[in-house]
Amino acid sequence: MYNFRTDLADERNEIYRKANKMESNIPGIETEEEPVNESIKVTRVKITNEEAQKAIGKPIGTYITIDVKNIKIAREEEIQKASEVLTKELKEMLGKHVQAKDDILVVGLGNIYVTPDALGPKVINEIDVTRHLIHYLPQYVDENTRPVSAVSPGVLGTTGIETMEILKGIIDNIKPKLVIVIDSLASRSMERISSTIQLADTGIVPGAGVGNTRKELSEATLGIPVIALGIPTVVETAVVVNDCLDVFISKLQEEAKSNDYLNQLKEEDNYEEIKESLMPKELNFIVTPKEIDTLIENMKDIVARGINFAL
Repeated sequence: MYNFRTDLADERNEIYRKANKMESNIPGIETEEEPVNESIKVTRVKITNEEAQKAIGKPIGTYITIDVKNIKIAREEEIQKASEVLTKELKEMLGKHVQAKDDILVVGLGNIYVTPDALGPKVINEIDVTRHLIHYLPQYVDENTRPVSAVSPGVLGTTGIETMEILKGIIDNIKPKLVIVIDSLASRSMERISSTIQLADTGIVPGAGVGNTRKELSEATLGIPVIALGIPTVVETAVVVNDCLDVFISKLQEEAKSNDYLNQLKEEDNYEEIKESLMPKELNFIVTPKEIDTLIENMKDIVARGINFAL
């Protein structure tokens, strides 16, 4: 399997197809694109067999990617529209696993003191929790209200406890029917930083995209369905160099209309070669854009609203 170094299923599919010069999808992978407007596009990837699972290193299941352009300068109406798209997709995914009034646990992974990793904890602060109201003040709550609880368990480095172990204890006690896990992801494209939302009904392996793999959070480990909601906030230096190289080659191609060497270089994915050059000198950093504070705040609003309306 390739060292994809990305958590996004549609990105892995693209990388695999490009590396193998495939014009159509891998057998066992179904894709569908739906433009919502000029700024938002939804891509659905379904992995249906073990061959496809092995090829791109993602479990059998459904992966939905919502791409939102220009999120760092998004206006209120654009943030609201993106949250409405997320609500629609999340509602459909929830409907396949739970009933309308089943208990839901929302989990925000990450470290609130590290901005690119703070998405999960920040979203948790905005979730409309209702479980305690239904339990202690039922007379003030609409009878159709779904019990929702939320937690941000922190990271292994500050708690000394694996997230899976914390969540297993919570689930054993409050017995929700489904878990929604929010986390920051890694990508192989600078353009996807805080502009892409991935929904998956297969769970998540925290830290996998940056080579800091923790224990899997899935139905197999927690005993109930897990929907993972992630947003890329970091890339490797090799990704930055590779993307910049593509831009540089495109500029040279515009000036010199035909050049076989440059054309060949442009068609290839140079990520692995660049990474091999950077690794010996320990220069393959994990990086994030300078606007990450604004990006996280905007994406936090989109995700929190999307979840609240879906629940």
